[in-house]
Amino acid sequence: MASQIAKHWSLAPAYVPAVSIQMQPFVATLLLLVGLLLTALFSITDKKGIFGLGKQIVIAIPASVSLGFGFVYLLCAVGVYI
Repeated sequence: MASQIAKHWSLAPAYVPAVSIQMQPFVATLLLLVGLLLTALFSITDKKGIFGLGKQIVIAIPASVSLGFGFVYLLCAVGVYI
């Protein structure tokens, strides 16, 4: 059993990341800047009425996703692989 696993392990192709290691700091910076800009826009958006709530949701979701992925890429860029 162990020899079959070792055989399959040695035949498997090497992992290739979707974003190269050299590009991770740039991607992290870009995503964090976009997230911070959207967060600033969120804080100055009109909060009155039902349309205000819709605007907030439309801005908040991309801001949080951008900040989340930006933080993950920042950790990967400095060598903390999560």
